[in-house]
Amino acid sequence: MNASDLRDLRLMIQAQNSMIVIESHEEKRVIQLFRELAGDLGLPLSKWTVTNGLQRLARGYSAQKFNTDPTEVLRHIKSSDHPGIFLLLDFHPYLENPVHTRLIREVAQSFREREQYLVFLSPEFEIPKEIAAVSVKFSLSLPDQRKIKEIIRQVAVEWTQSNPGRKVIADRKAIDLLARNLAGLTASDAERLARKAIWDDGAVDKSDIQRVMEAKYQLINQTGVLSFEYETAAFADVGGLENLKKWVQFRRAVFHGGGQRYGLETPKGMMLLGVQGCGKSLAAKAVAGLWQVPLLRLDFGTLYNKYIGETERNLRESLTTAEVMAPCVLWIDEIEKGLASGGSDDGGVSRRLLGTLLTWMAEKSKPVFIVATANDVMSLPPELLRKGRFDELFFVDLPDEPSRRVIFEIQLKKRNLDPVRFDLAALSQAAAGFSGSEIEQAVVSSLYAAVANGESVSADTILQEIQTTRPLSVLMREKVETLRAWARERTVPAN
Repeated sequence: MNASDLRDLRLMIQAQNSMIVIESHEEKRVIQLFRELAGDLGLPLSKWTVTNGLQRLARGYSAQKFNTDPTEVLRHIKSSDHPGIFLLLDFHPYLENPVHTRLIREVAQSFREREQYLVFLSPEFEIPKEIAAVSVKFSLSLPDQRKIKEIIRQVAVEWTQSNPGRKVIADRKAIDLLARNLAGLTASDAERLARKAIWDDGAVDKSDIQRVMEAKYQLINQTGVLSFEYETAAFADVGGLENLKKWVQFRRAVFHGGGQRYGLETPKGMMLLGVQGCGKSLAAKAVAGLWQVPLLRLDFGTLYNKYIGETERNLRESLTTAEVMAPCVLWIDEIEKGLASGGSDDGGVSRRLLGTLLTWMAEKSKPVFIVATANDVMSLPPELLRKGRFDELFFVDLPDEPSRRVIFEIQLKKRNLDPVRFDLAALSQAAAGFSGSEIEQAVVSSLYAAVANGESVSADTILQEIQTTRPLSVLMREKVETLRAWARERTVPAN
């Protein structure tokens, strides 16, 4: 039993809070907590469910089931002169009834006379405004690293007992990594995922950590707005961007806590601005891959909801999920879609989203590294770009000739083609003004043509595709040049 939870609940009761709301899936843990509390305070404890009605919870007490009807149980509590704590489980569906909210208010208003306390326990609980003033919320504390390691050890002991003569294969580093990735979960969820990792093969390795992170994400992502990126690229798969690569490499150790003795703060994040198709998204994935942390993708376009307040709530819940997944990289893709300045016709939603995001960025304490990507920098609010919001603003320009050569080499190898067979110098020169994604499409299109004609792909077929393509730098020359001019004095070149 967590001593701090017991202490906090006791203080709530002693402060004469007559109605306590707990959102949790851990029913057994909460019930045991109130058994301890009721015993310490000398108060009777009763539990109500719609299936079993109201039951007294006490040793040696012959349980009686009655009042399965939610209205009747509230009337019973109100008419009773006996003090006590009443645990009402999964009562939230019945709060839409105005009779119930009125009865709850009346019980709460007279608690000083009878010392009665209502405790509502549900996985989710929306407090109606009629009773919000007489209620307080209580949250169970999450297990710390020491407790999580105890849970892992207990699961390992259980596995060993079920497999005589064998021991769980895991070194201290693997256990530490598993414990770190189980942080932010309840004790029961941490135990379930530890069991998932160990009972499969009696070992803890890198593949187990990946499965645990995926399962953890599925547990906590309630909104569906965030997406978990299962494949993160290596920096070897990113052509060019040498300044950006060096910057990220230098901050890897500090992100994982290696800069504390020098007084260095954990890196906050970076903004990637630039021409479409030049590797911003791939760079975001590569950061997570290099640092070996989960990558969460937040598309601002999916945040919006037609109901008032739901859009902001979606963002808050997404940011909370990112903190639970920490350490992680939060990739905010095309951030200008949700925060474009001057959007007065959206009822102020974009401004409220901006305020929520900026407040979180300023106050967050968990290692969540933000990689925000934007194509249309002119529409971003100036508050987001001011110095200090992000650690650095990088401009991802069209790749230069050496970078284009590397990109061709990467794309050819990716498709099991030997780059030595191709004139990379000629290809990179011919593709001047092409973005990385346009180079990739030139290679892909030439492969389609070669397969259709029953031929082998060659430098000539790729050159032919390049010559028939009008890249974005040509189609939107004025816009690209304007963007470059804006970035020249305001950002750091990524390459």
